[in-house]
Amino acid sequence: MSFRIPGLSRGPSRKGKTPPPEETFEEAAYLKALGEKQKPVTIKLLDGEVVKGWIEYYDRNMVRVTRDNAPNLFIFKHQIMYIAEDLGRRKP
Repeated sequence: MSFRIPGLSRGPSRKGKTPPPEETFEEAAYLKALGEKQKPVTIKLLDGEVVKGWIEYYDRNMVRVTRDNAPNLFIFKHQIMYIAEDLGRRKP
């Protein structure tokens, strides 16, 4: 069943949406903002391990996570599934 009104044009026909880009180039800006504000983050690794802390340093291949009462970690980016901000708590 069609709901189109005869004679009423809806503009140019759409062939489909363009898929989103693979890379937005915003990763560095996001990591920089997290590090400058010392925002607490949760990092989930590909093997299922979860690391909590804040990002002190990052470069092209890895991030350094500073943790309270635990050793600091250097984590390769290819081992990270995702990084999420911990919105519930703030660093003093």
